[in-house]
Amino acid sequence: MLLSYLQSKKGQGLAEYALILSLIAIIAIAALFFLGGQISKILSSIGAAL
Repeated sequence: MLLSYLQSKKGQGLAEYALILSLIAIIAIAALFFLGGQISKILSSIGAAL
């Protein structure tokens, strides 16, 4: 009984970790989508300066 309890907690922690990672990935993709043009301009000016 103790072993099954510990395994269920481990699975729950893994699921929460996966949810947090997916949320971070969605936020990063949204940030790149909205800020992509500005980032491109900055990188282009840095490349031209080099």
